[in-house]
Amino acid sequence: MDTFEQAMDAMSKMDKDEQSKKIGSMKDMCICPKCPSYTSCAKNAKELLFCATGKSFMCIDQEKGCICPGCPVTKQLGLKNKFFCTKGSEKAQRYEHTIWGASLVR
Repeated sequence: MDTFEQAMDAMSKMDKDEQSKKIGSMKDMCICPKCPSYTSCAKNAKELLFCATGKSFMCIDQEKGCICPGCPVTKQLGLKNKFFCTKGSEKAQRYEHTIWGASLVR
């Protein structure tokens, strides 16, 4: 079990209040607003923590760069993927990679 799987297992054992506090602390560490792909639409919609919540609902549709690898949340959770704002959460990308392989055909 890697760091991400351990973190998700620990989160699943927390009650709702503990989960909310943990997510709040991760949002405080989140650097998404500094990313070149982050838009004013995402800012106005208060979209953050794409690595956990999934891709942007309607605000980010272009990859202009990615700073996910340098995010403290990435290090803390042992994330392996990037471009969460356009490709989905770590969990979603891991699942997709198990279905389709390590690289996606575009």
